[in-house]
Amino acid sequence: MKSVTNIACVAVVAGTVAAGVLAATLPPEIVLPRQSPADMVGALHTAFGTHHARAVHAKGIILLGEFTADANAQSLTTAPLFSSKAKLPVTLRFSDFTGIPDIPDTVGDANPRGLAIKILASNGEAFDVVTHSFNGFPTATSDEFAALLRSIGASGKDAPHPNAVERFLSTHPIAKTFLTTQKPPPVSYATAAYFGVNALKFTDSAGKVNFVRYRFVPRAGEHYLTPDELAGKGNDYLLHEIAARLQQGPVSFDWFAQIAATGDAIDNPSIAWPDSRRLVKLGSISVSRLASDPETDKHTMFLPGTPHSGIEAADPMLLLRTQAYPISFSERQ
Repeated sequence: MKSVTNIACVAVVAGTVAAGVLAATLPPEIVLPRQSPADMVGALHTAFGTHHARAVHAKGIILLGEFTADANAQSLTTAPLFSSKAKLPVTLRFSDFTGIPDIPDTVGDANPRGLAIKILASNGEAFDVVTHSFNGFPTATSDEFAALLRSIGASGKDAPHPNAVERFLSTHPIAKTFLTTQKPPPVSYATAAYFGVNALKFTDSAGKVNFVRYRFVPRAGEHYLTPDELAGKGNDYLLHEIAARLQQGPVSFDWFAQIAATGDAIDNPSIAWPDSRRLVKLGSISVSRLASDPETDKHTMFLPGTPHSGIEAADPMLLLRTQAYPISFSERQ
């Protein structure tokens, strides 16, 4: 098993539409990166090994619940998802970082944690979101991210110093900050906040455009382990904790859109938007139970770059990600 050396990079848990369909929907101003979808999957395997599991965020757990839209969402987008007054079914996945299926929940390399959500609208359309527990991304582009992943793969314990990762970080200070400022392991998957680092374009009924990034705020509050608390936890403590927590009642998150202002980076996920930016509540997620079929995880894909009425990708990284995920999905079948 290939391990990671103090590296945590991004929460990506997903799948997508076919490349040909996606290309037909690209806004003309978006230029796709040089890295192909297969290149990105290969870079993930270079970093974490090939385990016939998800190429990244391999360790996780599937849960089920409901989504309730907030009326304020309709001020931003015409997406039918937000006009429904009914509670809509949700499939949700919490996860640890890396493509290592048995990574201990207790190690720093398991950060950032992932949250992926699939909401089934009343018309049968699936609306998917992927997020992670850090407000930002280590690199500005997919090409840079692939380079970081390959540097991880080339930096084993016997590599001479400065190794490939050290050389990469010496010229990429944002990536270094990302890797060295992760929060401690959470008390629970339910006590971490999650951020959608790739911007989307929301269009309202009058044609007004807003660029947004997603944020999920736990109603239980944010709580992280102290070193002494962490020392007493097992390798799978997060999986056991969330199962026990659900026996006491639902786990809930409020879903917000953070609205970009003039000058905010739309196509650079490595730069977080200021916390002073306006937040509009899109709705709430209530998670009530674990998926009963253990095969559900293997057969579930999340499609975060799929265009919807009133919503489309604004960050080219999201477009490449949504082409790469089906490749990883096919490998775990």
